[in-house]
Amino acid sequence: MKEEVKNAIEEYQCPGCICGGDIECFKSNQNGGVGCGKHAAGTFITQVGAIFLGIPKGFNRLGVQRDLVPLIFETFESFSWGQYDKWNIPTWKYLSKKGHTFVRGIVPRKNEPFLHVFLENCIDKIDCLEITQEDVDYMD
Repeated sequence: MKEEVKNAIEEYQCPGCICGGDIECFKSNQNGGVGCGKHAAGTFITQVGAIFLGIPKGFNRLGVQRDLVPLIFETFESFSWGQYDKWNIPTWKYLSKKGHTFVRGIVPRKNEPFLHVFLENCIDKIDCLEITQEDVDYMD
């Protein structure tokens, strides 16, 4: 496993995971990407619900989709879904201080949200509302 991928999993998925909180329990994700397929959010906030502890605010809430798992991709080109389109609609994008692109969206035909993390700056390849650092800082 590449060091950048290992670091991303440890930062974005391991904190608060019910599997133990470190990469020792890693399992390949069958739904695409290079992240951990065994990940499950284990942090709960009253009146908010379950959250992904290592993900930036606004992108970290699961809502009613308790089995949501963030998919991590090394590059936009390695994005296994192929593209964003009318079947997979991105709604928010955010470029972190580390140069990673976070995308939150919805799959309308299944009424399911998704959360993608790209380990590069691909913000210009995704057509949706861009969330700034100021927006993230303002969110509860």
